[in-house]
Amino acid sequence: MPRKLTLRQKIEHRIARKEGEDVFLTREFKKLGGEDQVLRTLRTLVDEGQLVRLGYGIYGRARPSSLSGKAVLSSREGFLGVAQQALDKLGVEWEPTEAQRAYNEGRSTQVPVNPVVRVKGRFSRHLRYRNAELVLER
Repeated sequence: MPRKLTLRQKIEHRIARKEGEDVFLTREFKKLGGEDQVLRTLRTLVDEGQLVRLGYGIYGRARPSSLSGKAVLSSREGFLGVAQQALDKLGVEWEPTEAQRAYNEGRSTQVPVNPVVRVKGRFSRHLRYRNAELVLER
């Protein structure tokens, strides 16, 4: 008889199947097991460097750093791109700030350094990765 997959294996398979996504919410794994079990498994994946915790119930795909070996975000867009993906998955309406639009349209050469997003409606979670925290404009 074939063995049943453990919860960890199920979560790892689901993460591997979603290649284009860099953000995962805990509610995506709700059907695989109990809430405490899922959170415990995600916590071990964070400890092992496969995921990075970005906020309450929000995790990002990670890879080992070539310099230090520690877990870093594996998104090409960086923290701002991951934060925007998280906002999309949470159903929050957002738009780029005026400084980002000016840079993208070629009206400015100043690159926005801090991750800032204009949020429409209510949103009170904090998204952060290491020293960077997403700043919300209203």
